[in-house]
Amino acid sequence: MTDPIDRKGLRKRFWEKTPMSKLTPKEWEALCDGCGKCCMNKLEDEDSGEVALTRVACRLFDDSTCHCAQYPIRHQFIPECITLSADNIEENLYWMPETCAYKLLWNGEPLYNWHPLISCDPNSVHAAGVSMQDRTVPEFEIDEDDWEDHLIEEPLG
Repeated sequence: MTDPIDRKGLRKRFWEKTPMSKLTPKEWEALCDGCGKCCMNKLEDEDSGEVALTRVACRLFDDSTCHCAQYPIRHQFIPECITLSADNIEENLYWMPETCAYKLLWNGEPLYNWHPLISCDPNSVHAAGVSMQDRTVPEFEIDEDDWEDHLIEEPLG
């Protein structure tokens, strides 16, 4: 599979040298490891605020590529889809996957060896077993009351 994220021509190991707020848009997008976990529906406990990840995928999620099938125009279909940025990452950390590069870097932690920026292979996230590739159920097939039947452990793999 070819990488749907353009990682060509990036500064060498930019994520280690540049604050997240100073990344170029291309560098910011390249941080995405392609796991697809952010596109899974989550359940939040109203009392504790704890967030549980499900394998119930957003209707725009492509289970085979682990990417949004309509990424550039996703807000036309899903207005509430979050556009993550350095300005809003802190308020979104609570629901982000534990293996997410954005969360790791924000918390001062290194990327995993399977991250495509480290491995130079967009499939390494799938080979490591941490992606949602071929592991999801579409949200239109599962009643929201049944989402808790589809909880997954984090980190996956």
